Amino acid sequence: MDTFDLIVIGSGGAGRRAAIQAAKLGKSVLVVENRLRVGGVSVHTGTIPSKTLRETVLNLSGWRERGFYGLAYRVKKEIEGKDLGARLRMTLDHEIDVLEHQFARNGVRTVAGRARFVSPHRIAIKNGSEGESEYEAERFVIAVGTAPYRPSHIPFNQTNVFDSDDVASDPRVPRSLTVVGAGVIDIEYATIFSALDVPVTLVEPRENFLEFIDREIIDEFVHELRKRGMQLRLGVKVEKVEVDAAGFAVSALSDGRQIRTEALLYCAGRVGATAALELDACGLTSDDRGRLTVDPRTFQTAVPHIYAAGDVIGFPSLASTSMEQGRIAACHAFGAPMPPAPEYFPYGIYAVPEISTVGLTEQQLKAKGIPYECGIARFRETSRGHIMGLQSGMMKLLFSLDDRKLMGCHIIGEGATELVHIGQAVLNLGGTVDYFVENTFNYPTLAEAYKIAALDAFNRMSPVAVTS
Repeated sequence: MDTFDLIVIGSGGAGRRAAIQAAKLGKSVLVVENRLRVGGVSVHTGTIPSKTLRETVLNLSGWRERGFYGLAYRVKKEIEGKDLGARLRMTLDHEIDVLEHQFARNGVRTVAGRARFVSPHRIAIKNGSEGESEYEAERFVIAVGTAPYRPSHIPFNQTNVFDSDDVASDPRVPRSLTVVGAGVIDIEYATIFSALDVPVTLVEPRENFLEFIDREIIDEFVHELRKRGMQLRLGVKVEKVEVDAAGFAVSALSDGRQIRTEALLYCAGRVGATAALELDACGLTSDDRGRLTVDPRTFQTAVPHIYAAGDVIGFPSLASTSMEQGRIAACHAFGAPMPPAPEYFPYGIYAVPEISTVGLTEQQLKAKGIPYECGIARFRETSRGHIMGLQSGMMKLLFSLDDRKLMGCHIIGEGATELVHIGQAVLNLGGTVDYFVENTFNYPTLAEAYKIAALDAFNRMSPVAVTS
């Protein structure tokens, strides 16, 4: 029986980072992946496919050029599923090749198969008809990710009623679409198809969505969606879904209305992919959504030598945070020094338009009783925005009135997920409004919005406030 210092179950963002970090600490590492190729949910059905589809849609549709050439402008008149799939396969092949090279270069061994615990320090791996092989390890990291929640009353058929995994594995362009759910992946796919001029109806049982995002940003976002014709049905549930004789998905809503579209994408929740792990054999239990509870500082589970990281531990379920969780877990497992984690990390939502945010929202500042000032910049106010033909997009900066420090940075529009890192750096380094006012930004750039927003706030802040 082969024995390792660390066995990582899952090769997505959290798993790969944990494995490579442990290998760099001189440990023997085995990565188990239940797919034939490494990459996990992140590469095969999650982060990389959805962002690739988004970029493909924006390029082929000519979305970014419509500010100059009008709403009727198209790069390719008829965009089909095969157009999306071709670029998707190229991107995934490249990502997998890079990951395999990283594992090989760092001496990380990989094996394909489905893992289950036999005892707290031993797993069995089943690979097709080859039977099971057992492996032992001093420590484990569980990074199996999540799978779409599939309730029994939804007639999934992978043709006109499907989930987010189906979109990634076999993309197609329906003539009309209902999206059930308004989480991050739901919003991303709904707006991606809307950018293809597919009529989209979004159904969400809650009255609000993306509640961790500043409400003014969401208000701007909703305005953009309604402006291009997307229907938002908030505060209602999908009670029943049927496929009619013509092959259309008919959704019966709790308010008595019906929606009939060519396809329905059901994205209302995901569950931790822990069902096959036989966790009771190692002393662990998951919650009712298959997720594991960990120490938020070390990512240890209730069994000290077993760690968990990534989407399987729940919020925030971001690729960026998952990778960092995996690294921290490996460092703690082998006693490597860990600098304290930064207080704030950015969220990125790759919708159309994209949203990114770091720090406190205006609602959180009010709840905490922190006096603040707000500065706003519209992308159309920048020269680069004019050059790019941007008609929308905004940046919102929040500053403390007590010490002038940046408290939050919230962006919607082109390049939001790139621009946010300037705010992240200033926020975590304790920078103030004076940094943005006194420093020079490249011209013309969208980053100038930082200076515009800072000046907007600065002009309303007391000149006698103490600069830290």
